Amino acid sequence: MVNLDQALAIAVKTGKVLFGANSTIKNVMTGKVRLAIVASNCPDKIRKDIEKYCKLSGIPFIVFPRNNVEIGRVCGKPFSISALAIRDPGDSEILKMVKNRDV
Repeated sequence: MVNLDQALAIAVKTGKVLFGANSTIKNVMTGKVRLAIVASNCPDKIRKDIEKYCKLSGIPFIVFPRNNVEIGRVCGKPFSISALAIRDPGDSEILKMVKNRDV
């Protein structure tokens, strides 16, 4: 079983992933993404906004069990990432994993 870190890294490499709170919120509002993820230490207001728009758009939402610096590292980026949205998971099983976790 691939873990969430590996699934996210594969999605970043092979799919289309949008980084940052602003682009995540914009794309969730328009329903253009398949999954929204926030870091465990994402600021409360941003997390609540993304969660609210995900509920309205029927998009799965998860709080990743790592902080923003660790998510940046998992994604292979030299910066911290507090929120991201997956438009296309590529070869990743992340959408199936989220459904199975029933998050």
